[in-house]
Amino acid sequence: MKKYLLSITLVLSFFSILAQNNSLGNSDPEAKKILDAVSNKFRSYKTVQANFNLGVEDSKGKSQGVKKGTVYMKASKYRVSVTGQEIFCDGNNIWTYDKSAKEVTISKFDPSVNTITPQKIFTNFYDKDFLYKLNGDKKIGAKQVVEIEMTPVDKTKNFHKVYLYVDKKSQSIYSTKVLDKSGNKYTYTVTSFKPNVAISDSQFGWDKKKYPGVEEVDLR
Repeated sequence: MKKYLLSITLVLSFFSILAQNNSLGNSDPEAKKILDAVSNKFRSYKTVQANFNLGVEDSKGKSQGVKKGTVYMKASKYRVSVTGQEIFCDGNNIWTYDKSAKEVTISKFDPSVNTITPQKIFTNFYDKDFLYKLNGDKKIGAKQVVEIEMTPVDKTKNFHKVYLYVDKKSQSIYSTKVLDKSGNKYTYTVTSFKPNVAISDSQFGWDKKKYPGVEEVDLR
């Protein structure tokens, strides 16, 4: 389970770009056009519900399994559910619930700092700390996608390459592959994407009455 908790953090954390004005050097303007279109389209949605698969391969190319998950987003609020873990954010606080440990960690949400949020997966995560280039059209199954190769400017990151696959038809992110420095590969694939669905605000908050016996670790 710890492997998957780590992989969830890795896949989300690379999107939590440091708020620095680094030069993008020779980033590909054609790739930027595609990324801007994805970002602008996502920003037009009031809410989003997406299902995804999270797969892990070790350095030898052996699959470590696939987990399924769901993410809900509404303004700055979000909720991520994956087997064994849930993350809630109501725009003020973040609750990270580890089901196997029966423990929830509470922290303060501060949008002015480098907070990890799923929203950054679909918006302008690329504009700060990445060099990127367009690798051209690819086919994944029956889906036509465009591959964009991304390299972090900060070489101290624990990953060295990210491949982003954009669905040409829907102008949305279909899949993301993260290569870490130990040789592991983490693949995040969107299996369904539903914009502007009705999502109650109660989805994003922690209701301890629903989780009896869970220990709270308050870090606020």
